[in-house]
Amino acid sequence: MPTNSHDFIRPADASERAYLESLVRADYDKSHPGETFDDMKRRVSFSREDQGLYRDWIALAAARAEATQAAEAMPIAA
Repeated sequence: MPTNSHDFIRPADASERAYLESLVRADYDKSHPGETFDDMKRRVSFSREDQGLYRDWIALAAARAEATQAAEAMPIAA
């Protein structure tokens, strides 16, 4: 996992991208009243600010996915 969001996260396919977006969509919507994650995604093609914002949210999603995967892989001591 890159430690800097400028080291781009490149989902392998559309389903991975959808999964990553699902991890942050609600948080984005809560922190940007009057706007949705999809609104920001629509502006990505022409707004450098939204490109960076999207990249940062996907980096956060990748970190969350990695943490979830690590937690699931950790054996439970009996």
